[in-house]
Amino acid sequence: MDRIDLHILRELQNDGRLSNQELAQRVGLSPSPCLRRVRQLEQDGVIQGYRAIIDPEAVGRGFEVLVSVEVRRDRETVEAFEEALQDVPDVIEAYRLFGSPGCLLRIAVADLAAYERLWIERLTTLTGVTEVNSQIIMKRIKEPKGMPVEVRGS
Repeated sequence: MDRIDLHILRELQNDGRLSNQELAQRVGLSPSPCLRRVRQLEQDGVIQGYRAIIDPEAVGRGFEVLVSVEVRRDRETVEAFEEALQDVPDVIEAYRLFGSPGCLLRIAVADLAAYERLWIERLTTLTGVTEVNSQIIMKRIKEPKGMPVEVRGS
């Protein structure tokens, strides 16, 4: 990727709804070559998709919890656990970690009662789970803004 590709990525992360015309203008290209570059970045898997950022409160999921989970560490159990997580819509992010804890989840639900139900009925019953620890998010200090993309010379 060259400087222009990186500039395209930065601009699209800031505003994924930019028209091709506006994007081309911001990165110093005419529209046709700009569109070709964007399509190539999509085909190469560099741009993996476009999403709307939704206010959790607006959809009744303003209560967020970071949950560390210990899972028995044999391949079959870990794979079953990870597969089961795909069917839990309240888990909005999940990471397998080196060391302890073995897994970190970000969960969004309506309130404490909803989280307690999820904890009792789903999290503790997932295959291989040996421990579940919860940290309730008091305040989000920094929102995800995308990957830092450095464009030299700008």
